[in-house]
Amino acid sequence: MTEPLLSIRGLTKAYPGVVANDDVSFDIQPGEVHALLGENGAGKSTLVKMIYGLVKPDSGEMLLRGKAFAPSEPKAARASGVAMVFQHFSLFDALSVAENIALGMADPPAMRDLAERIRAVSDQYGLPLDPWRIVGDLSAGERQRVEIIRCLLQDPKLLIMDEPTSVLTPQEVQILFETLRKLKSEGTSILYISHKLEEIRALCDEATILRLGKKVATCTPRDTTAREMAELMVGAELHVPSREQKEPGAVRLALKDLAVKSPSEFGTSLKGITLEVRAGEVLGLAGVAGNGQDELLGALSGEIRSANDMVSLDGKAIGATGPRERRRMGLLTAPEERLGHAAAPDMSLTENAALTGAERKGIVSGGFLNWGRARGFAKEIIDRFDVRTPGTENTARSLSGGNLQKFVIGREVMQAPEVVVVNQPTWGVDASAAAVIRQALLDLATGGAAVIVISQDLDELMEISDRFGALNEGRLSEVRPAQGLTVDEIGMMMGGSHDMEVADV
Repeated sequence: MTEPLLSIRGLTKAYPGVVANDDVSFDIQPGEVHALLGENGAGKSTLVKMIYGLVKPDSGEMLLRGKAFAPSEPKAARASGVAMVFQHFSLFDALSVAENIALGMADPPAMRDLAERIRAVSDQYGLPLDPWRIVGDLSAGERQRVEIIRCLLQDPKLLIMDEPTSVLTPQEVQILFETLRKLKSEGTSILYISHKLEEIRALCDEATILRLGKKVATCTPRDTTAREMAELMVGAELHVPSREQKEPGAVRLALKDLAVKSPSEFGTSLKGITLEVRAGEVLGLAGVAGNGQDELLGALSGEIRSANDMVSLDGKAIGATGPRERRRMGLLTAPEERLGHAAAPDMSLTENAALTGAERKGIVSGGFLNWGRARGFAKEIIDRFDVRTPGTENTARSLSGGNLQKFVIGREVMQAPEVVVVNQPTWGVDASAAAVIRQALLDLATGGAAVIVISQDLDELMEISDRFGALNEGRLSEVRPAQGLTVDEIGMMMGGSHDMEVADV
């Protein structure tokens, strides 16, 4: 056998109250696509941060091409040939592609020369990119190309990718996979983190599985089913969401020619959206990121106001009302951006529970906060949704992304909404947690709530939706029954293939 590109030996890292990595060992071979799997809180993020020089291990060692490797900072990791594409993009909307890439270089060349290099590398790897375009005008898939090209300009020997397909269409996923296979054929190794297990099976050569900070298994993904990998991750049989089918009831939420201007210069305005959602129904809305999803949730939550008759709840016009009044009436929402929008990063889970549950959970009385009730509500969320945290007084920032997602969705679900709208409800969570969240949404529908799920995960939408629509450039496709829809039909809906007349904003 050839010498491993990267050898990890006994890496351990502990934080107060939790051991994030416990004696983890595995190898990554040259030209190998190696999956790193585990449920939320399993230790994946800490491990890759140690490889990339963001975190220093307490014990253990790493060897890169047989030599000791202990980067003190990302700059040192990059100099050694390790690059990373993060799940959350770090780009400036107002700058061009070339300017964003130059900011990440220690000694950038002249802008014209850099632009030529960007064009050459992007063409070489099938990721077309105009270096002079403003990043704020790019789609989510194009933004990811900027991050990847920025890494490829470093000529990496190991490329770490964290949830790289979470914002991509099925067609963009195939383009990305072609790029990664080309890199592999040239000898580049890839450490690939994803909760999309069928993608792991299609792409990866080997998988290391973590559970509660420990390595518990290795497998060859193409020889292992997605369900088997999921059960290795959680150490238990995987629950499949289900519900009793009933005829939907009365219309709970209605939109009539909803047209609002995006508050962001780089956002997408909504144009003439009309739909109805009934009691006991789950409406799934697909769309590539940046096609009006955030604006639609804002218009439904009350953060973006509209003409009063454009939004109706149980027959009452509410377009001009604010978030607090809508919550009082039973319309609850959970936005996509969990840290900073759905949750205040430096506030405790108790405080974050009180932020949206103050009135519906009786946490505020006579103008005073009842901290005992707030802590009790936070603990109920933690217990029911298996949020991995030492306690209710830990800050939102201290949770892993998936655990914070469980907390944010659980906080709204446990307030018994009449209508609930969630944007990317299972983004970045493992298969077991995703099943819990989906089941909770289905249970709300069974209980008579109207549920809108905005998601880029088509498998998720097809699993739980009664009816299905797609957003494209702020317009809504025809809403159709989900049962029987083909992938081609869904792709056409997402691409804006519909004949609706729309109103310009």
